[in-house]
Amino acid sequence: MSPRIPLRPLARILEARAKGENPDRIERENIRLRGEAGREEARAKVEWRMWLVVGIFVICFSAVAVRMGTIAAATPEEPQRGESAPVILAQRADITDRAGRVLATNLVTHALYAQPPMMVDPEGTVEKLVEIFPDLDAKRLRADFTGTRKFVWIKKKISPEQMQAVHDIGEPGLLFGPREMRLYPNGRLAAHVLGGARFGNEGVASAEIVGTAGVEKAFDGWLRDPENKGAPLTLSLDLTVQQALEEILAGGMRLMNAKGAAAVVMEAHTGEIVALASLPDFDPNDRPAPLVKGDASDSPLFNRAVQGVYELGSTFKIFAAAQALELGLVNPTTMVDSKSPMVWGKFKIRDFHNYGPQLSVTDVIVESSNVGTARIVQMIGPDRQQQFLEKLGFMQATPVELSEAAVGRPILPPKWSELSSMTVGYGHGIAASPMHLAAAYATIANGGRRVTPTLVHSDQHAPGEQVMRPETARTAVAMMRAVVTRGTASFGDVDGYEVAGKTGTADKVRPTGGYYDDKVIATFASVFPASNPKYVLVLTLDEPSSFAANANRRTAGWTAVPVAAEVIRRIAPILGLRPNDNTPEVLEGIQLVKASAH
Repeated sequence: MSPRIPLRPLARILEARAKGENPDRIERENIRLRGEAGREEARAKVEWRMWLVVGIFVICFSAVAVRMGTIAAATPEEPQRGESAPVILAQRADITDRAGRVLATNLVTHALYAQPPMMVDPEGTVEKLVEIFPDLDAKRLRADFTGTRKFVWIKKKISPEQMQAVHDIGEPGLLFGPREMRLYPNGRLAAHVLGGARFGNEGVASAEIVGTAGVEKAFDGWLRDPENKGAPLTLSLDLTVQQALEEILAGGMRLMNAKGAAAVVMEAHTGEIVALASLPDFDPNDRPAPLVKGDASDSPLFNRAVQGVYELGSTFKIFAAAQALELGLVNPTTMVDSKSPMVWGKFKIRDFHNYGPQLSVTDVIVESSNVGTARIVQMIGPDRQQQFLEKLGFMQATPVELSEAAVGRPILPPKWSELSSMTVGYGHGIAASPMHLAAAYATIANGGRRVTPTLVHSDQHAPGEQVMRPETARTAVAMMRAVVTRGTASFGDVDGYEVAGKTGTADKVRPTGGYYDDKVIATFASVFPASNPKYVLVLTLDEPSSFAANANRRTAGWTAVPVAAEVIRRIAPILGLRPNDNTPEVLEGIQLVKASAH
């Protein structure tokens, strides 16, 4: 603000009077100058305010223009739920086999719900919904729609066709929520490995998928972890081998009139499970409810390969022979007392046939002599036998990555006495799963290193403990090869693939105690090719019965072995094994097998 001008400055007034001028002119002139100065100051203020307003308008309109341009150029996105609402993780990683073929994935679908206060015709809507979804309870739905409820779930997942049919009803109170559902594109294939999934936390806009069984449950946290950035879980399964195994196992189960069946195909050196099947099975897309009463093994959800613990009979005899060889107590030609029955106090151990007074260790395995095995176990002793079986994994549940595996704990003798050790030697008095047996046979097949079964495909596997010397393992495989060429598993000799194995037929245990007279578990545990073992196949039939050679047959040699032979015949080429036409040399009653250089 400029300094104020006095209207009648004294110096000028005195000067004007001295000159005879009128002093009032000075006052009028100063009034005029003061007015002009005020007008200039007011104009400057108005101009400054006007430019300020213009600047504000320019800034605001520029900000609006920039925001509109940003929105126009951005990718459209659904609005996100506020931080105060619970976060639901709907995305779940795929599961694939070792070749990348999809075993489990997600499918975008919708859920159907209703808001009754918004409904125009509740009664008519109920009738139309029941026509689209016949499984709905019309009475309950009518009560929900006409009562006091503000929100009603109708269907947690619907197909696109069903969604369109609901749209056609035209009812504003029927609404849809986006969903991701778990899809198993191969249906029943590998059902017991995959297990299944269900919805966990649910909201109108999304739902959480959680695993309920199998690898879906065992790897639930991994499959839902956003840090994996959508990478699939790669299993060790080979989908083609799995398909062939299930197809042949189902046919063999029907042919042998069996109640159930299980099979495991395992890589001998890595423990990776190439195929695993349990019958009867189910479709994980429509997983049945668990049984609430009766025997759990009657449910199709029951995984016989890992949950089922059975007395596996004579398949255990090779462990006794291998341990005696490892300890230097016997060699393949050592003669063993096989006179039957073997009397132990008030108990008698008998053989299926009378094999004479003596058998070589090799022939104890070939003929499957209970008495001969018991004599070998006597040389070993209960303590050393127990320690050896523990190294083979028979004292705890298998660590395979299935949620059900923890249930399959072996049933051991309450007291490991000398008598118990003899019966355990030929597979009675101890119960284990087919998965336990497969891992133990893989240990023998790979040269004596303990195997840890796994369903995860990997290029790196830490070597296990050396349970027996490689030469002991090779001799044990040679004995099992003789079982196939001239023993109880003769139906298992597949041309070109040098199958080695051991049969086992065990009476089923009654739930009330004792054993059934006419019900057995028939098992064939095999290794192939014997000259350079790559794979193990364990196949079990529950209560088989086949009429052959004018008699009703239940033993493994007549039931499990032919089915296993057909499995090997089918899957060996898929696994990349070429038939070997060379005929191995036979010496001293034992099949000599030379390992290849690699």
